[in-house]
Amino acid sequence: MVASSVLGFPRIGGNREVKKAVEAYWAGKISADELTKVAADVKKTSWASVKAHGVDYIPSGDFSLYDHVLDHSAAFNVIPKRYVGLELSALDVYFAMGRGRQTENVDVPASEMKKWFDSNYHFVVPELSEETEFKLNFNKAVEEFNEAKAAGILTRPVVLGPISYLVLSKAAKDAKPDFQPISLLPRLIPVYKQLLSDLKSAGAEWVQVDEPVLVLDSAAALDKQFTAAYSDLVTIAPKIMLTTYFGRLDSNIAFVSKLPVAGLHIDLDRAPAQLVEVVEALKPTEMVVSLGVVSGRNIWKTDIAAAIKLGQTAIEALGQERVVVATSSSLLHTPVTLASEKKLTAEQKDWFAFALEKAEEVAVIAAVLSGSQDAKVTAALEKNGQSIAKRRRFESTSDDAVRKRVASITPEMLHRKSPFATRQEAQQKHLNLPKFPTTTIGSFPQTKEIRAARAKFTKGQLTQEEYEDFIKKEIDLVVKFQEEVGLDLLVHGEPERNDMVQYFGELLEGFVFTQNGWVQSYGSRYVRPPIIVSDVSRPVPMTVKWSAYAQSVTGKPMKGMLTGPVTILNWSFPRADVTRELQSKQLALALRDEVIDLEKAGIHAIQVDEPAIREGLPLRRVDWDGYLKWAVDSFKLATAGVSDTLQTHSHFCYSDFDDIFPSIQRLDADVISIEASKSDMKLLHTFKQYGYSNQIGPGVYDIHSPRVPPRPEIEERLKAMLAILPSSLIFVNPDCGLKTRGWKETEASLVNLVSAAKWARENYA
Repeated sequence: MVASSVLGFPRIGGNREVKKAVEAYWAGKISADELTKVAADVKKTSWASVKAHGVDYIPSGDFSLYDHVLDHSAAFNVIPKRYVGLELSALDVYFAMGRGRQTENVDVPASEMKKWFDSNYHFVVPELSEETEFKLNFNKAVEEFNEAKAAGILTRPVVLGPISYLVLSKAAKDAKPDFQPISLLPRLIPVYKQLLSDLKSAGAEWVQVDEPVLVLDSAAALDKQFTAAYSDLVTIAPKIMLTTYFGRLDSNIAFVSKLPVAGLHIDLDRAPAQLVEVVEALKPTEMVVSLGVVSGRNIWKTDIAAAIKLGQTAIEALGQERVVVATSSSLLHTPVTLASEKKLTAEQKDWFAFALEKAEEVAVIAAVLSGSQDAKVTAALEKNGQSIAKRRRFESTSDDAVRKRVASITPEMLHRKSPFATRQEAQQKHLNLPKFPTTTIGSFPQTKEIRAARAKFTKGQLTQEEYEDFIKKEIDLVVKFQEEVGLDLLVHGEPERNDMVQYFGELLEGFVFTQNGWVQSYGSRYVRPPIIVSDVSRPVPMTVKWSAYAQSVTGKPMKGMLTGPVTILNWSFPRADVTRELQSKQLALALRDEVIDLEKAGIHAIQVDEPAIREGLPLRRVDWDGYLKWAVDSFKLATAGVSDTLQTHSHFCYSDFDDIFPSIQRLDADVISIEASKSDMKLLHTFKQYGYSNQIGPGVYDIHSPRVPPRPEIEERLKAMLAILPSSLIFVNPDCGLKTRGWKETEASLVNLVSAAKWARENYA
């Protein structure tokens, strides 16, 4: 028999119960016990739902109130000193590490966040040093395994592997200069042995140990560490399913196939071509192979016939008993269920599969490969074939005007009229910004009043005129506030926008949207990614009206705000039938029209955000050049069609840019703003190494925390910038947009920011 498995499940609850409960706890509206009860109910519902869809291996231990990497840090006692001795509960220390805390007696910033490989999920980076003392504060894997068992469900616990945990960590500030987190592996293994031994004692037959770093080039140098670690762990653990995802093993299969683990999971959604090599390497072993044939990263129905062929290839080589059918990765990256969608057309709904539907697909594929003659399985297979055929017919149509326009792109369309030095002089005369100009990244707080007005307008309870009057008043408020605070380059605050990608998708041709397709981005921050279903074009201007209005009510320069083509692509569910390059260039042409129209409307600074450009970078270096070529070209295509006097901005966050810095330079944006404060300004060293000629705004405070940065703290960050960058190039801005913050902390933070900029002008003129 071929077994089926799901590697992980969305943690949010079908109605975002976890988000609501976590935020209620932060607000002091519910107790820790009440929060725990909500979490327990969501977990039980998820386990039961996956089981009801016929899946054999049901995950547990993958649930989190904030982040699964942070969960491991809390469990392993990896708690930085700044969070110790605060007289907080263990739960409040946990949340302080994730989002910071600023109360009467406590003032600590949040820990650094980074993107989880090439996804839009953010994890909290562990901080390690020679002084780190690992110990098992609690065993979450056992606790949740027992929770599920008490509910009558036997699960396969999920644990982040020791080597991936260390590789994803960073050296703490108090670590020695040459310290490498992986050096702590011998100290960490005993803690994992205790964790896994306890799981075995609790009755777990299998444990899923995630080692996603195995799909990276850097894993090749860790073969000895993997061999030593897993040779030790298998002696006391349940059967280990070593799990990789998001990419291919490549040459790493040579040592992975020799590890003494019971099973190996591979991602055949992202890397189907690796199947033959992996199966050949596993033939001499007794290892079970888990085939990730159902995507954990997109929302398209699985082509079950194609998945069956992959399964048959493995079965022919290894036999049924050594094959498991699985999702390619955790379903964390997909919405919970398609059953919640009431507004998609029947045709659209037939294209998609969310987490629960994917669980059913896994079970059906496994049943077919096992030779099932069940009528329900046969009917599901036939229905899937019909759905795939209908989608393929839809995909065969295209918008010829859009395709011809992409084919007509010329090299000249990718370049500004003049080099930066010439543009900078023209822009300075036009904008007349002071030294150390202050600005924000675009969005201002989305208050409950704004959300309520948007909801009423959507439901038809406000007329178009009433809603637009409301938006104008919100813009008036934001502009007046910025003038009073003393910001130099203003924004309109984006009160009309729901999400930085969704807003544009709703105004472009080629997208569809869900009602409840929520996916976790970080902590309690969820997004509803748009779905690209056909060729993309811009039927009408999208932002010109509100940016022009905002400019009309102030004498200061107003910055137009757009989301860049690569970010719209990476933060949507893209098409699977055409290349990402084609989709990105279609988006770029639509945005190019918008940028040109904004300039015609009197806007002379435009920010085209690309926070996801690094996120989309392939995990294997050999694949980088092709991606970076079309990604950078897409940004330039969107921004290059304007005059020298227009100042282009772009924003980046939560990424390591040192390895792609030449491509960041090639964007040729007049000003880039970057997340810097949350990562301890470490990115500045990249600028020191490479040099940077255009203007730059390293973020001076973290907006993902409610904490207000004191003025001296911002001044210290400006000093750090000035030690590396010429004062003539520095903008002063927060790390990111202010959408998720409250007005009280926003005002206090920006007052301190402006004050620090004035201090810089006085001392570094």
